Order: sequence, then structure tokens, then C-alpha cells
Amino acid sequence: MHCELLVPGLFAESASPRLPALELLLARGRESPAEPASAERWLLGAFELGEEPLAAGALTVLADGGDPRDERWARADPVHLRLLRDRVVLVPSAAFTVSREEAEALCEALNRHFGDALALYPLHPERWCARLAEDVDLQDASPLEAAGRDVGARRPSGAGATRWHALLNEAQMLLHAHPVNEARESRGEPPVNSVWLWGAGRAPRRVRGRWRSLSSDQPIALGLARLANARHHALAASADEWLGRAPEDGAHLVVLDALSAPLALGDGDAYRERLRLLEARWFAPLLAALRAGRVGMVTVHVPDGRVAASFETVRADLRRFWRRPRSLERFA
Repeated sequence: MHCELLVPGLFAESASPRLPALELLLARGRESPAEPASAERWLLGAFELGEEPLAAGALTVLADGGDPRDERWARADPVHLRLLRDRVVLVPSAAFTVSREEAEALCEALNRHFGDALALYPLHPERWCARLAEDVDLQDASPLEAAGRDVGARRPSGAGATRWHALLNEAQMLLHAHPVNEARESRGEPPVNSVWLWGAGRAPRRVRGRWRSLSSDQPIALGLARLANARHHALAASADEWLGRAPEDGAHLVVLDALSAPLALGDGDAYRERLRLLEARWFAPLLAALRAGRVGMVTVHVPDGRVAASFETVRADLRRFWRRPRSLERFA
């Protein structure tokens, strides 16, 4: 069995805790440098989609078990826009909580207002999709990637851009006056005063992956796996649980995307705590499984940051004692 781990954000913090199992895997394995890319762009390349646009909306519909058909979809995630003195800063839903009832009420109000022009589906309380009536050029930046940035000047482009800008302004005015947001503000919670449109397009037609199975809580990864006819599951709680259900041969991808949210929100304590949990639940058990011969190879892919690389380790590599483990600060 070949276990591949995709771990975005792994080399992002210079003050990382010591992680003995991960450090040993990185030190003893063979390192292959790569061009830095977001996790989403890495996944597109791995599924042989090259430079195709990131159809995040359509792939999320697929991950939820739906059929996007040949229609245009985009992600339309709930966000809070905070007006500062001279700029508008985006706060993603990862920074606050939206209940399912709130999400459904807000989407219902928007759908009544816009009809078929912008049909919203709250597939998850903090992850909405929109079926679009026409093409629109949107950036591929997710709310986490845009977190904390000045988004006041961001505009849709391409055909109908002016109309889409007006539509988003209408959506913001409607959300501002909605009873759900009035109640949220009375409780001291950030109102959901906008939607962040990104990842527009149709579902890819040709997808090829090299893995027998994929485990992830990342909908783009799950959608790609479904298109590639690979087995796909929600992320297990630990490597031990994952090993109990994974086939014993072939290559398998596990997407460990626990670090992206605390990085985007600048929460160093949460980032370091999640690193410790990854060490205890994934890296240490997989190292033990490699030593015992239960796993034949472990590959750690780090797609982003200043250092982007893959580290491939087989059991025999663990005997290379002269390659001493170093802290993650070496990479950050």
C-alpha cells in the first residue's frame, strides 16, 4: 500500500512544535521540489486537468452527491464584509458559525429575490453553491485565501460584469436587512452580509487520477475523485481508523487540510495545536505502520508556502540514520 498525504500549510509557521514522526519521515525520505501552488491547483494537476479553470461550484455539487449536469455553477460562500476606515476586509465563515437554519433562511430570501439569475443551494451551512444563468469570470481565490484582504475593489469581469456587480450589491442590501442578521448582531455575532462568488464553471469532462481511493473533507478533492471513479470517503479521525478500511494495495490519497483555516485567520495557537493533533493521529501511526510493513510507502506532499515539495519514504529509508531529523522551521 502506498499512502500519500496532501498537507497544505505544513511549512507556513516558523515557530512550529517538534513533531518527531513527521520529522523522521521528511529527513529519511527522498525530496522532490515542486512549484508552489494552492491545494486546489495541486489537485487539478494531479487529476490531469492542467490549467483548466477551477470549477469549485460544480465539484462541490458532485461531492455532495448531486449532479451539476452541464450547467454553470460557482461557490457562493457566506462571508462577513467588515468596513474599516479606508477598505473593506473579508472575514470567512471559518471565523464564525452559521447554523443550518440561518443558512436556509438567507438562501431562501436571496432565491425569492433573484429567481433563476442566482439560484443558491446551502449544501453545508458554511458552504453554499450557486447555479448561474450565464457565464461570468470570477477569481479562483476561496474565502480563506481572501481572508483579511481589501476586497472593496474586487469586481466580476467579462460579459455582463456590470450586471453581476449590481446583483451582488442587491444581495448585500437584502442580507443587511434580513431578520437572521439582525438577530446575529443582537447576539454580538458577525452578520452574514455578503456571498463570496468564486470557482465558476462547468464540471470537467475528462478526469484521470492515479489513486484507488481518496479520503478528505475537502469538497473539491471529493468531487474530482467522484469524476475519476475512485473510491472516496470523508476523512477518518485517524490513520488507524483509515488503515482499517482502506484497500491493502494500490495508491491512496489522504487530504489533511486542518491547517488552512488557522493560517488564514492568523491564529498561531490553533495552528500549532492542529499540528500536534496531526502528529498524534496521522504521522506517528503511519510511521509505525511503515516500520511494521503494513504500509509500503508514505509520501508527504506540501504544495504551498516558500518550500513546495514531496517526500517519499519506504521502510528501508528509515535505516538512513545519518540523515538526522530537523524541525519544520528549516522549511518555513
